[in-house]
Amino acid sequence: MGFASISTDFYLPAMPAMAAALHASHGMLEFSITGYLIGFSIGQLFWGPVSDKFGRRLPAAAGLILFIVGSAGCAQAGSAETIIGWRIVQALGASACVVISRAIVSDLYEGARAARMLSTLMVVMAIAPLLGPVIGAQVAAWAGWRAIFWLLVALGVASLAALYTIPETLPPLHRHGGRLSGAFACYAKLLTARRILAYAGAGGFFYAGMFAYIAGTPFAYITYHHLPAQYYGLLFGAGILGIMATNVLNARLVTRFGADRLLVAGALIAAVAGIACAVVAWTDWGGLWGLLLPLFVFISCTGLIVANSVAGALAEFSLQAGSVSALVGALQYGSGIAGSGLVGLFADGTPRPMGWVIALAGIGSLLCAKSLVQAPRIGTQHEQTI
Repeated sequence: MGFASISTDFYLPAMPAMAAALHASHGMLEFSITGYLIGFSIGQLFWGPVSDKFGRRLPAAAGLILFIVGSAGCAQAGSAETIIGWRIVQALGASACVVISRAIVSDLYEGARAARMLSTLMVVMAIAPLLGPVIGAQVAAWAGWRAIFWLLVALGVASLAALYTIPETLPPLHRHGGRLSGAFACYAKLLTARRILAYAGAGGFFYAGMFAYIAGTPFAYITYHHLPAQYYGLLFGAGILGIMATNVLNARLVTRFGADRLLVAGALIAAVAGIACAVVAWTDWGGLWGLLLPLFVFISCTGLIVANSVAGALAEFSLQAGSVSALVGALQYGSGIAGSGLVGLFADGTPRPMGWVIALAGIGSLLCAKSLVQAPRIGTQHEQTI
């Protein structure tokens, strides 16, 4: 699950230096995140049905090989456009690990227990983005920004070796025996389920805001507010600590209050924090610290929104866990394309584009979460087939 984070967070502090070295605009480098999200979204739609048909381990290994190739391509790129292309390849590989890890949770756990386990895993995986910008900044200062991508190559190789310590969680008896094209056709059925769309929308809008934050903060902090690049990782890490704290809280409360109620509460807090972020970004009230507080609150809502939205969707069609995980992930990260893309498109040297994108994302997440109240459940999770 950590590959989504390490693939992006490691090189965030180096983005201004990369832009200067490659003679690219700030907005162009921000599109490297958008390109990654395009590959990540498309990749999930492919790997989900493949893992339902062939099991979890073999597709994960193939994805890691693609990740290694894409990371090596980024390390040797000579232009921003080339980096964007290799980032798509990198993301196609990384998406396999993320979508399959969620499917493995569904293979092993159900209902509130699944939501609790996802929250626990997100606490563990938060270590990667917590350390990523700090390590990335030091690596870039010591050996240059290209060394960051060579480090990702090494991590991919190590993960490929470690993959063989993980048992197969989808036995042949539970795999889809039909044609792979039939497995892809199940997406059309899933898209008719209102509750799945509501869960995916709540997480998707939030991801749009989160990737607006990822794309916008390096330039908002370093360029606009003149924060030294080596300190960027510390501020980014504060947000990750907030994510870890709310995931721990969610894991403890989900069996008591239910995933849906915690999802609505998290979306409400995110909407309020997003609006506050837009106001501060527009008025520059409080300077850097005035911007940090609402951003911290918004990002911390990850612990209440992401795990509960994924677990809720998986509970609707547990027998197609790979496909559901892929569809939800693709819609969520696809929304991140819009979030990071809008920040890059309207980049004006200020935090304003990031602020209003985050505000709209928080409001959209809340509206989708609230719609779960009106959307009836389809049935018990074991009764669902496509």
